[in-house]
Amino acid sequence: MWVFGLVLSMVSCGDSGVAPTPAKVVDPDRPIGTPISIAVPLGLLPVPIPRANPPTEETVALGEKLYFSPLLSVDRTLSCASCHDPKLGFADGKPVSTGVEGKKGKRNAPTVLNAVYNTAQFWDGRAATLEAQASGPMLNMVEMAHTLEGVIERCQDDPELRGMAAKAFGPGPVTIERVTRAIASYERTLVSGNSPFDRFFYGKDRTALSAAAKRGFAVFRDPKKGNCATCHVVKKTHALFADQNFHNLGVGMNAKGELTDPGRYIQTLQESDQGAFRTPSLRNVALTAPYMHDGSLKTLKEVVDFYVSGGNSNDYLDKDIRKLELTRQEREDLVAFLESLTGDMPATAEGKR
Repeated sequence: MWVFGLVLSMVSCGDSGVAPTPAKVVDPDRPIGTPISIAVPLGLLPVPIPRANPPTEETVALGEKLYFSPLLSVDRTLSCASCHDPKLGFADGKPVSTGVEGKKGKRNAPTVLNAVYNTAQFWDGRAATLEAQASGPMLNMVEMAHTLEGVIERCQDDPELRGMAAKAFGPGPVTIERVTRAIASYERTLVSGNSPFDRFFYGKDRTALSAAAKRGFAVFRDPKKGNCATCHVVKKTHALFADQNFHNLGVGMNAKGELTDPGRYIQTLQESDQGAFRTPSLRNVALTAPYMHDGSLKTLKEVVDFYVSGGNSNDYLDKDIRKLELTRQEREDLVAFLESLTGDMPATAEGKR
């Protein structure tokens, strides 16, 4: 019996007596087609690319088509570009966005420019990747108010989208993975740098900034003055102008001094995250007014004045927020510096390819 059992064991492992290598799992939604590289403008890092979704000409083209398509909203009135408009710095110029049937959201639409560098998406960081973020607005009842099944049916019924999806991913039905991967691939091309600041600081062109912007940069970096670079980080080789963390500034307090939006706390249930929101990049900030997660500050001047005042006091106010002693000239110089962070728009920005 022992010999018989041994023979069976060897047969089950193949002729060599070694267990066979498991079959390689094929991802049916992995892109095919012509791989592309994403050019990185002055001042930025190489674009991070997920292994499961390398950008190709076909996926970017499909993602661009989907980004500007109203088919993703339940009533066919809104696209991604409705709230993230290339003409408005990929934001929408409103305090909070307007969804289907005129419904109002609770938060300001952040820019999609350079969102590829965010380690977490949305103001509260609830999505880890661009792929995960892409379906969020489709399902949100005050945004596109659709269902994933409805989105897939719309795309599958559209001959052009169905054909583009087949070219991008191969034979097979349109899936939500194909839709979100394509949109994410398009958004990865939306990188913006080579601003006057970049040409000055990284390109060593001393004429690229005005005297006021140069003074403002000094205020920005000085921990005893603006103290801005603590959260809006500038490094020797690149600048994302964000620390990838979440902070409570006291924005959105009601008349009773209570936080009206718990922010990051909803995701973590950590008491220290009450009223904390993701640090936004300052790149192209002059294009994306109004400001803060609730769109409550209309101008860059108001933003600077808010920080000078030390934010709004509350039990969870970030330890780095404090009153600043800045003269009127220093405040104006700081605004001039922020305006120097407007970079070149990417070639894919207008949705006309």
